[in-house]
Amino acid sequence: MNEMDRMRWSCRRGLLELDLVLQRFLSEEYPLLDSKQKETFGRLLGIPDNDLLDLAMGRADTTDEAFGEIVQLMRK
Repeated sequence: MNEMDRMRWSCRRGLLELDLVLQRFLSEEYPLLDSKQKETFGRLLGIPDNDLLDLAMGRADTTDEAFGEIVQLMRK
């Protein structure tokens, strides 16, 4: 399984809205990330679904600078 397949699998969630945000991010933004940003995105996927959706939709913010950079890209 290659990196994109692993990430695609990791982006599958229980919330349809979150699935849509993550799939769009994965296809449009993820390939442009550097290795550190990709690692940060992987860590971001460890956040519970509802909290991650709130971040992606702009209903919550993060104090983690690295997460903030990725979240901004997700909100595009």
